[in-house]
Amino acid sequence: MSAPTTPADLVILGGGSGGYAAALRAAELGMSVVLIEKDKVGGTCLHRGCIPTKALLHAGEVADLAREGEQFGVKTSLAGIDMDGVNSYKDGVISRLYKGLQGLIKSRKITYVEGEGRLVSPTAVAVDGQTYEGRHVLLATGSYSRSIPGVELDGVRVLDSEQALALDRVPTSAIILGGGVIGCEFASAWKSFGVDVTIIEGLKHLVPLEDENSSKLLERAFRRRKINFELGNMVSSVQSTENGVKVSLQNGKEFEAEIVLVAIGRGPVSQGLGYEEAGVAMDRGYVLVDEYCQTNVPTISAVGDLIPTLQLAHVGFGEGILVAERLAGLPVVPIDYAGVPRVTYSDPEVASVGLTETQARDKYGDVETLVYDLGGNGRSQILKTQGAVKLIRQKDGPVVGVHMVGSRVGELVAEAQLIFNWEALPDEVASLIHPHPTQSEAIGEAHLALAGKPLHAHS
Repeated sequence: MSAPTTPADLVILGGGSGGYAAALRAAELGMSVVLIEKDKVGGTCLHRGCIPTKALLHAGEVADLAREGEQFGVKTSLAGIDMDGVNSYKDGVISRLYKGLQGLIKSRKITYVEGEGRLVSPTAVAVDGQTYEGRHVLLATGSYSRSIPGVELDGVRVLDSEQALALDRVPTSAIILGGGVIGCEFASAWKSFGVDVTIIEGLKHLVPLEDENSSKLLERAFRRRKINFELGNMVSSVQSTENGVKVSLQNGKEFEAEIVLVAIGRGPVSQGLGYEEAGVAMDRGYVLVDEYCQTNVPTISAVGDLIPTLQLAHVGFGEGILVAERLAGLPVVPIDYAGVPRVTYSDPEVASVGLTETQARDKYGDVETLVYDLGGNGRSQILKTQGAVKLIRQKDGPVVGVHMVGSRVGELVAEAQLIFNWEALPDEVASLIHPHPTQSEAIGEAHLALAGKPLHAHS
C-alpha cells in the first residue's frame, strides 16, 4: 500500500445519488472531498434505473399515441418499434445528464477516484493500493437487483432490470416476477411496445406498498390494457423451455413466455467491503444509522439504498445533503420519510405522499377519507385518462395522506407534498384557486369536497 493521503474532510464510498449529492453539498460548504466510484458517477438511478426506465416509458407513451390517434380524430398508425432507435434515444438522455454531472463534480474541485474502494479503518478507504484518509467517511454503496434463490439469471431468457434495459429487441411475451414499482413500470412499457405481459406478485395487490385504493385502480387500468397479472401466489420454479421460459407457481399454475424479468426488489451492496471489520452495525446487509444517517462508529455515516430507508433516488439526495450539512456544523432536521413523494411511472401513474388509509387508522384511530374521481376533471377527460385522487385526513385535522392514480399524476405530487408536510387543513387548500383546465384542479376540488363545500356535486 502506498502512503495514506493528507486527510480530506470527507471521503465518500459510492458515487450514486446519495454519494454525489453529499459530495456536491460538502464541497459547496467549503469541505475537501474525495469521491470514490467503481463504475460511473450517477450510479444506478442515472445509468441503470430511474432515468433509462422513464425514457423507455416515454417511448411507450409515444407508441400508444401513434396507435390510438383515431380516438383524437388524428389518422396515425404505428409502423413498429425500432429498439435500436429507442435505445439510442435513452442513451442520449443518460449521456447528456452524465456529462453535466461530471462537469459539476469537476467545477466543485472534488477529488474523483475511479476504482473499487474498501473501508480499511473508521477513517480510511483503500482503492487499488492507495489509501484515502478522511476526517469522516460516508458509505453510499447503493443496491443491486435481488434474484430468487435457485433462479439463474442468464441475461438472455431470465433477466434482471439492468439486463432488461439493454434488450436490443422487443420480445413477443414476458413474465415479470414482482408487481412492485419496477415490475409495473416494465410491464407498462413493454405492453406499449406490443409485448404480451404477465406479472406474478406474491402479495395480494400490485404496488403493494401503496394505498389499497391506488392498487385497485392500477389493477383495473392494467386489465383494460390487457396486462395480465396473478396475485397472491409465489413462484416455485423457473425452467428453460425449447423457445423460452416456464414459470410454475406454488398453486400449480404455469405460465410460459419468451423472457422472464426478475423484479422482486433491491438489496444493499455491503458484502466484503470492510464494514463489519470497522465495527459498523449491520442488519441483513443494511448499515444501521440514526435519524441523522450516523452509524454507531462516530466517524462513519451512511446514506441511500445501503440503509433501510425508502429506496428512492431523491431520498438518497436528501440523506446525502443532510450528512454534508451536519458535518459542516449546520443545524439539520431528520427526514420525515412519510413526507417523501413516491411515484410509479406506469400508464396510468401512481403517486402518493403521507400515510395510507391503513397506516393513518393505526396512527390516529379516527380518519376521514374522500375519493375524487378524475372523470370530473376536464383535463383528464381531454387526455382520456381515468383514475382518482384520494385524501385521508385526521378527524377534524390536517390532511395526512394524498394518493393519486392517472396519467401524469407524478407531476401533481409536489403540491400534495406541501399539503402533507405543512400540515394543511382541507379548508386552507380549498381556498386556493387552481388553474383551469388542469389536472391539478382535481387536488383543489378534492379538498373543496373534503372541506364540505364541493364545487361540483360529488357522490
